[in-house]
Amino acid sequence: MTQILLLEDEPGIADAVIYSLQAEGWTVHWCTLLAEARQRWAQADLLLLDVGLPDGNGFEFCKEIRRSSEVPVIFLTARHDETDRVVGLEIGADDYVIKPFSPRELVARVKANLKRWQRPVTAATQQNQSQQSIGDFVWQPQVCRISCCAQVLDLTALEYKLLSHFLQQPNQVHSREQLLAAGDIAQSSQYERNIDTHIKSLRAKLRRCSDRQYLLTQRGFGYLCVPAGQLDSGPC
Repeated sequence: MTQILLLEDEPGIADAVIYSLQAEGWTVHWCTLLAEARQRWAQADLLLLDVGLPDGNGFEFCKEIRRSSEVPVIFLTARHDETDRVVGLEIGADDYVIKPFSPRELVARVKANLKRWQRPVTAATQQNQSQQSIGDFVWQPQVCRISCCAQVLDLTALEYKLLSHFLQQPNQVHSREQLLAAGDIAQSSQYERNIDTHIKSLRAKLRRCSDRQYLLTQRGFGYLCVPAGQLDSGPC
């Protein structure tokens, strides 16, 4: 049975979230303090984290988790500034939900992230790993790994989905709607804005490998990936 850990110090919000998630047949473990969550998160299939907590910060907790696990993490927070969303996604969160939110929308996001997290159990143990070289990238689908300029990229599950989609159809423009579909994400205006944030995070990670631009913006149309890169002439 799917286990979800909810770290939320407001009982009213927690009650609504727990009711909605349990209606889907999921088991929810509610924590109000970081200290308790640190003891229980390793058994969870997905984490829902508040940012501001009585004994710490959800961003820092996410950093701790990402040192040893890629379990899906969704932030539930009243912080709506773009800077906060970018920080949350760059440190490894898979999604960012702004309060107040619809319980129905939250359930849809949880379902999407759980679906992306599913992996064949034998994938990591296969010795003969197929790989594809695409420009400066090496893509290993069997182990869900992508390298750029011989450096393995530290990607979240959604970032991996998006970059894989780009590499399958390089040098082609992809709309936000197409990228939402590639990430198994429900269509919504909030998600479309989050796609832009995930692209920013991907660009930041690619810049650590090379000074070339790989993800380009076609204003009014969407994004495209140039696997061989273009010389970086500034923000794009």
